[in-house]
Amino acid sequence: MPHSSRTVIVTGGSKGIGAFISRAFHANGDHVVVASRSDSNLAAQLGERARFVTCDVCRPADLRAAAQTALDWTGRLDVFVNNAGYSAWRPLEAADEDFWDRVIGTNLKGVFFGCQAAAVHLPRGGCIINVSSLAGKRGSANNSVYCASKFGVNGITQALAKELGPRGIRVNAVCPVYVQTQGLLEALSQPQAPPLGQETQAYLKSFAASQAALGRLPLGEEIAQVCLFLASPAGSAITGQCINVDCGVLPG
Repeated sequence: MPHSSRTVIVTGGSKGIGAFISRAFHANGDHVVVASRSDSNLAAQLGERARFVTCDVCRPADLRAAAQTALDWTGRLDVFVNNAGYSAWRPLEAADEDFWDRVIGTNLKGVFFGCQAAAVHLPRGGCIINVSSLAGKRGSANNSVYCASKFGVNGITQALAKELGPRGIRVNAVCPVYVQTQGLLEALSQPQAPPLGQETQAYLKSFAASQAALGRLPLGEEIAQVCLFLASPAGSAITGQCINVDCGVLPG
């Protein structure tokens, strides 16, 4: 499957980690469908081989429509990246049903139905990459709903690797720790977030120094390069894995 002929969909691909992933696949020579609720103009900036499609991942019909956009454009769909996500911290007593529905709807329902929309069209050799989180490997205070969603993403990843493997479709997840994006900085500024009122950059610097084996946090480009590897022939024997991209915060 030549790289130049691939078509890739990235949900939430217009900003944050998703924008890094969209850029990386485009730079690799792939056709990229940037599927997001709002258009950051990234696809227009990338130009040739990039298209934007409006997509709310909480709506399975939008995910199916994004897949159809790829098929109508290039006649194929080779890689589907479930990146869209929502992060917020709330203690147990403050997590109401609306909050549950938003987090689970975006992070878990969106991933499951993204996989469903993709699997119908992916050829043998195609792959799905789910952007999970280190919060899918360990729990943390005031973060139970988000952790539940990301543990679920890792479960979906492992289950679908077994289910789709006989069709030659690989399913993996990447599990980043904090990646400095505008969305993360906004989430960390919330009163119940881990900084607990501490200046955000100071918190991240302290966290990296005390928790990361490398003494730093991963960059958006590094998350994107892992996705690129997992979708490449070099990753052809890898499926069902939830790979930490965390500079050694949680080894193993």
